[in-house]
Amino acid sequence: MPGSVLEQVAGRLTVAELDEQGLPQRIFPRLGGTRAGAVPVGPGDDAAVVAAPDGRTVVSIDTLVQDQDFRLLWPGGHRSTGFDVGWKCAAQNPSDINAMGAEATSLVVSLTLPGATEVAWVEDLADGLCAALDGLGAARCAVVGGDLGKGPAVVVTAAVTGDLGGRAPVLRSGARAGDVLAVTGSPGRAAAGLALLEGRHPYADLPGPLKELAAAQARPVPPLALGPAAAAAGVHAMLDVSDGLVRDAGRLARASGVTVDLDPSALLPFARPLRAAADLAGADPLAWVLGGGEDHGLLAAFGPGAALPDGFTAVGRVYDGAGKVTVADAEPGTVGWDHFAG
Repeated sequence: MPGSVLEQVAGRLTVAELDEQGLPQRIFPRLGGTRAGAVPVGPGDDAAVVAAPDGRTVVSIDTLVQDQDFRLLWPGGHRSTGFDVGWKCAAQNPSDINAMGAEATSLVVSLTLPGATEVAWVEDLADGLCAALDGLGAARCAVVGGDLGKGPAVVVTAAVTGDLGGRAPVLRSGARAGDVLAVTGSPGRAAAGLALLEGRHPYADLPGPLKELAAAQARPVPPLALGPAAAAAGVHAMLDVSDGLVRDAGRLARASGVTVDLDPSALLPFARPLRAAADLAGADPLAWVLGGGEDHGLLAAFGPGAALPDGFTAVGRVYDGAGKVTVADAEPGTVGWDHFAG
C-alpha cells in the first residue's frame, strides 16, 4: 500500500506518493520558524512577509542543477545526501548578500524533483538548509517558503534577501590604485574536492583528510558574517568568489577599471594543504587556488592603510590599469569556472 508505515520506516516513501500538501507539511516544521523579528509571516500562506528595517532590500537568486552543479552519485562512488544539497544552497546564495556587505534575512526555495525522489531525502535537504544558515553565521536568515514542482532532475533555486543595516552597499566597482587585495576562507579546497569526487579513485578508499576536501565541495563554508565586518572596516570593493579567484578578480578589475595583481607567494599557504590531493589527481594545487570556484569566500579591496578584519588574508595589490589580472607579472588569461562552457 503506497505510503504505508512500513515504507516510511524503510525510508522508501517517494514524493510521488504524497499529494501537493503532503510534502510541505513534512518540510515546514523543519525550517525553524522565523528569526529575530525579520520575518513577520513565514511559510504557510500565499507569500511571506519580510521586514526591511533599512528601507532597502538586497536581493539575489541562484540555482543548483543536478549533474551541472552537483551529482547524486559521483564517479568515485560518493552519494550526495539531501543535507549536502541543502547546505550548498544555503551557503552559496547568502554569500552573494554577504559580498554586498549585507546580512541575509530570508530564503525562498523552489524545488524541482523527480517523482521517485525519497521524501526522507527532501526532509534531509530542509535540515541542511537550516544547519548551514546556523553554522555559517547567517543568524538572521530564515527559510520563509518556496515552490515545489515535478521534473526529470533535481533543481534547487533559491532567492535570498538581505539587510544593509544603514550601510552603503559594497560594489565591485570601488577598487582604487594602491588598495590591498584580500580573501577570506581557503580558496582551492572546493576545486580539490571536486577533482576527488570526479576522480577514478574510490571515495571509500580516500584517507580522512582527503574526504574532508571532498566535503569542501559538497558543503562549502563561506564566512557569512565577514561581509558586514568588511563594510564596517571601510572596504572599497568586494565580491563572492564563486567561479575562481582569477576569473572573479577579473570581474572586480573590469568593474573598477584597474589592474589586479595576485601574489603567488601569498597564495602558496592555501596550496600546500592541497598537495596530497593534487598528487592523487595529477594536478597543480596552485592552479586550484587560482582557478577553482565554489569556496564562496570573499575577494575584497581595502585601502592601503586599513586594518584587515579578522578572517581576511592579503593576497595582492590594485594598480592603475584597464581591467586586467596579473599573477607574477604574467597574464593568466581566462582561468576559472564558466557555467556555459563545454
